[in-house]
Amino acid sequence: SESPLGTFWQTPMFLCVCVSELEVRQQRGGLLQGTLLLTVSDPQEPGLGSGGATLNALLVAAEHLSARAGYTVSDSTQYGRDFPWDSCGRAFCWLPVEKPAQTVQGPVCCLDMLLDCLSNQVCPGSPPGVWVCSTDMILTMPTTFKMSWEGFSGVRVLALPGDVSYAANHGVYFADEQGRVRDIIYKGSEERIRRAAQPDGMVPLVSGPVFFCRRVLERLLKAHVTPPLDGCTYMGMDSGAPPIQVCSLHLYFSFLILIFFTSLCACHSPFHLLAGCSSPISQQGAVVRSARALLWRILRGTTLHMVYVPGGCYDYLTLSGREHIGRLTKKGTERDTLSHIQVPYWQWRSVIKCVLKTFISLCPRKLGCCMTFDLFSQGPVDVHSGCLLSGLEVTSSSHIQQLALTNDHIIQGHHIQLGEMKITVYTVLGVSCDDDGATFLNHRWSDLYSRTGIQPEDLWGSGRSQSLMEARLFPVFQPRGGAVGLEVGVCWLLGGPGALEQWRAVWRLSLREVLSLTDQEGELRWREALFFQVGRRRVMDNLKSQSDRGLLPSFRAAVLGGQHEELLCTLDSIAAGSGENLGVAARCLACIADVLACLAGEGRGGLRSGPAANPAWSHAFSILEQGDLLGGVQALATERAKWLSRPDLLVRAARHYEAAGQVLLRQAVMLSQRFIYIGQGEVPPLGEWQDVECPARLDLSGGWSDTPPIAFEHGGVVVNVAVKVDGRRPIGARARRIKEPRLLLVSSSGVQDDAIAMETVCERLEDLKDHCVPYAPAALLKAVCVCSGLVTYPSRQSLDEQLLQRWGGGVEIHTWSLLPHGSGLGTSSILAGAVLAAVYRCTGRTYDTDSLIHAVLHLEQMLTTGGGWQDQVGGLVGGVKVARSKACLPLRVEVERLPLSDDFLLSLQQHLLLVYTGKTRLARNLLQDTVRRWYSRVPSIVENAGQLVDNAEECARACTEGSLPRLGACLERYWGQKKVMAPGCEPAAVRTMMDALRPLALGQTLAGAGGGGFLYLLTRQPQQGEAVRQVLNNTQVSIYRQMAIY
Repeated sequence: SESPLGTFWQTPMFLCVCVSELEVRQQRGGLLQGTLLLTVSDPQEPGLGSGGATLNALLVAAEHLSARAGYTVSDSTQYGRDFPWDSCGRAFCWLPVEKPAQTVQGPVCCLDMLLDCLSNQVCPGSPPGVWVCSTDMILTMPTTFKMSWEGFSGVRVLALPGDVSYAANHGVYFADEQGRVRDIIYKGSEERIRRAAQPDGMVPLVSGPVFFCRRVLERLLKAHVTPPLDGCTYMGMDSGAPPIQVCSLHLYFSFLILIFFTSLCACHSPFHLLAGCSSPISQQGAVVRSARALLWRILRGTTLHMVYVPGGCYDYLTLSGREHIGRLTKKGTERDTLSHIQVPYWQWRSVIKCVLKTFISLCPRKLGCCMTFDLFSQGPVDVHSGCLLSGLEVTSSSHIQQLALTNDHIIQGHHIQLGEMKITVYTVLGVSCDDDGATFLNHRWSDLYSRTGIQPEDLWGSGRSQSLMEARLFPVFQPRGGAVGLEVGVCWLLGGPGALEQWRAVWRLSLREVLSLTDQEGELRWREALFFQVGRRRVMDNLKSQSDRGLLPSFRAAVLGGQHEELLCTLDSIAAGSGENLGVAARCLACIADVLACLAGEGRGGLRSGPAANPAWSHAFSILEQGDLLGGVQALATERAKWLSRPDLLVRAARHYEAAGQVLLRQAVMLSQRFIYIGQGEVPPLGEWQDVECPARLDLSGGWSDTPPIAFEHGGVVVNVAVKVDGRRPIGARARRIKEPRLLLVSSSGVQDDAIAMETVCERLEDLKDHCVPYAPAALLKAVCVCSGLVTYPSRQSLDEQLLQRWGGGVEIHTWSLLPHGSGLGTSSILAGAVLAAVYRCTGRTYDTDSLIHAVLHLEQMLTTGGGWQDQVGGLVGGVKVARSKACLPLRVEVERLPLSDDFLLSLQQHLLLVYTGKTRLARNLLQDTVRRWYSRVPSIVENAGQLVDNAEECARACTEGSLPRLGACLERYWGQKKVMAPGCEPAAVRTMMDALRPLALGQTLAGAGGGGFLYLLTRQPQQGEAVRQVLNNTQVSIYRQMAIY
């Protein structure tokens, strides 16, 4: 059904471990919450075969699901077979694959890939029923493939393509044009296999997943009380039924073959199949034949359908070491090596499940490539082509240097349990080794005998099969010395130091014994610890290298795994050591805020945005403000420890860490002060006004890419244009020196008749203490007085002393803006530039436009309002221009005025319209949320940042080449990009306006960050003001009463 995918295992091995691993996947989102997880053991040993085990598992699942009807169940069988390349078997074999869309990071195993494939591509839409599949293969399907279930009933199998040579060692389905299976052939001849070829030239492999609909299941369930099939189930055995003790009820060659024949033979049973060439001639053979006859009667009339998946890939995990290494290193798969070093994928070797602490150097050789690395800082090790090292720990690092490795060797560490003793055993094999007794370390056994003196009787006792799996090669324990390491066994077997007598004196195990004694829980626990250790190292690498990789999945995994304390300590260490790059330190503090929010829990503890000025944190903030990064980080961590007990406290602590990050971000951006060049010229007479008027700005493309930290971590490009509003420059300032040693600050807003003016007088230095509080009276003008060097704060000199000494009196400053609050036209930044210019002029100082742009950037950091650099560029530089900043600190803005033709400028004036929406824009919350998401490297934000820059460059080309349609297309893309950066920036009323205006427009967007303010559009026809007004008047939205068109 479409209910959550319930999963249960049928396997006799470590059932509790299976459940715990599934629960971890459920916590990480790999399985839906509420899914029923079961592990089901075979009711007797040896196993029943996959068919009998399925029948038993079906009974157990039916009991558990009786109160939870409608669940789909996946039965993963064939788990317990020997797999020498992973102690936990095929299902939990780690793969170098990473799910790009995962919200909680976790290592990817075969099981995870299978669950992902079934859950997202195969199962959705299926009717109620049971999926049965093994976990000994990897299925890969095209992303576009979706299973169709309309009108389906019966049994369905999934078939993936394979070539004829591959199919010769596997099973193949033969199906008619309607998809009905007509035969199943296992290891058939090439001539026979070719008859099953599909239109793409490939043949449909027996690929694992089988679906039984509810009607078939109900009939199968009747068998659990009918002899002899009741011997397959625990209930039958508990009721005294004799067990079926041979592995003859195979899923494919008992169940599916019978279904196939029942669809052909409606009346008569296929006696040749019921006998079965593999059925033993004994009493048990008769029981098996009787069981198959019963299945024939139960399944008669059932149809077996095949679904072929063109472009898919079926990869069975064989015992071949060469294939296993190839699987870990092959091309065409998104990989995560789970190690500190990054190895080019085309080189055929792998180092997994160990932490490497320095980078590698690569040197080509005749027969492959050698990887030289420093393992645990102990010295170089050569790992040759085709080699795999897995499960090695720090304690073995000194002996790894002594390994006489050549090509194609596999060395593994296995966690085993002998009684109460838990130890690590090391094995070494060649990639060409097989189990037929022919070779060891890719050479004949006779080579080992002559090189080491080992004799066959040392390896195999009397009556033991002389196979590689049974050879007691690997030392485990010295009777008087305890557990042994690499040096006694692996090193010596490879030709290193050691002696035959020493090897003979220790207890040894065969590979099969090592696998059977595996401490599954200990192995999985060790892997989990390693996963988190590697995760912390990855976090460190990504932060230090300023990577755009998102770290939230790692943070969530650490929190779910109880590893948050170690992660927080790692982040503290990175932040404290990033004094040379304050941008990295700021991101670290933002990451700590993310971890704290994860600890609080999704949707718990309150909103992430909120006040962050609790006095308990003021000491740590003051240390950071003084430039003591190490001391500030330590003080933050000390205070943090007091806020971890409740979700609300955790969220409040996260807010304060974000605020601390903003302190460092401001300090990083203030490094741009070095690009401010102010000279001294002739001072104007006392009382002479210096007037500055500025246009507003319209951002045509690239906004948000200019916002720190995006501007210096990714790089920014913005195209904007300076515009008059209603024929006037709407933003201005004037300043003059006055006789009285004081600061007279007057700001007004609105048109002359309705202007509102506010006057502030500063006569003491203390009156400037709130110059960095953005909502304080006259905060912008006070910040200009400090930032411009008009006065120094703090200072031992009084305000009047400074003013008289420097300027011979006080200064009077007036500002005005004809634009409404929250217009989105860059008013505050442009006004800051105008005031700075007026103050510089009235005090006789000289400047250039670049210095003024960076002075505004510095001022806004002092004022703690943040924001980007494009606003002042738009209002302080005339015309249409493109401005850029590189991905580095210090942040430097470079402006280029675009050479536009007179015809294009005229056309732009005739087609560009401004519409005031009447809705106030609140940029601060938008800014805070966007910066948070950038610091978290939300994938959509990272991708969109690149698209913003690309669109801005295209916009510059469109303007230069005089193309209004291309410019309109850029505006449309730009509005979509703004909505990605700041979800919620499009109010419903504004959306209605834009929809109504779309037929008239080549492109349109809200100015600035969005959320309200001015809308501007590039119309298809010139002089469309009246047409726009008419369209909006015909659209019923309440805010249109305040609407204005320019």
